[in-house]
Amino acid sequence: KHIKQSESLEGADAVLVRSAAMHGMELPKSILAVARAGAGVNNIPLADCAEQGIVVFNTPGANANGVKELPCFAGMLLASRDIAGGIEWVKSDKEDAISQRQQKKQKKKFAGCEISGKKLGIIGLGAIGQLVANAATHLGMEVYGYDPYISVDAAWNLSRDIHHIQNVE
Repeated sequence: KHIKQSESLEGADAVLVRSAAMHGMELPKSILAVARAGAGVNNIPLADCAEQGIVVFNTPGANANGVKELPCFAGMLLASRDIAGGIEWVKSDKEDAISQRQQKKQKKKFAGCEISGKKLGIIGLGAIGQLVANAATHLGMEVYGYDPYISVDAAWNLSRDIHHIQNVE
């Protein structure tokens, strides 16, 4: 059968969803499967799908590297230094010429602190947590990980430099 993308559910065999809420949505009898592009399935009416014989699956870990990079590490770097403020300072019009001495003094406001040598606690060492933990050690951070349900396979993927914490407190 030829695969064709459609915005309509009528006559469709499968639904690919990211974060759209499907609860209360009427699914046609032709739907055989619902795939969630992401880890959870809380936006999919599982009971209704089971009742109709619709297979539901997700893609855990598919975006783990992107989550590691953008919200985790970009967020840490943005929080540790006033990067946004520095960009705005550079972009601002400097109509009145300031001396190099004054310029150096103003630039110091954006020095911030390095994340190397800092301690990072990670709760949950699944697909994303593992990547964050390992990358943080490569950046020179001291990493503490907590996951009471970690699998043996997941543990094998962790750097031996991660400090395993038994209690979330």
